[in-house]
Amino acid sequence: MSEPFRCGPDKPDTRDDGQTATKPKVEKPRMYKVILHNDDYTTMEFVTEVLMNVFRRTRVESTRIMLAVHRSGKGVAGIYTREIAEAKSGQAMDLARARAYPLLVTTEPE
Repeated sequence: MSEPFRCGPDKPDTRDDGQTATKPKVEKPRMYKVILHNDDYTTMEFVTEVLMNVFRRTRVESTRIMLAVHRSGKGVAGIYTREIAEAKSGQAMDLARARAYPLLVTTEPE
């Protein structure tokens, strides 16, 4: 049985039939925004804490995002690949539930 591909330092990447093998194109993954939604019960301090601990934001960034959530009803905590966005959203929601806060964290395509 022959090898389907032969390549090396002195041979081009070719198939047995003489055609050059094509490399698959790798596309960038679609990115998702993690959005924090305002409510009347979750404290500003807790939202800042979540932004610092889950989303690894500085205190200044966390405060800015928290104020955006407070003033406009929602704010973007970060932009990630789908899996990471969903994981971080889940972590934030778990922390909120553990402290009995109704914080809503959603993800949406960028």
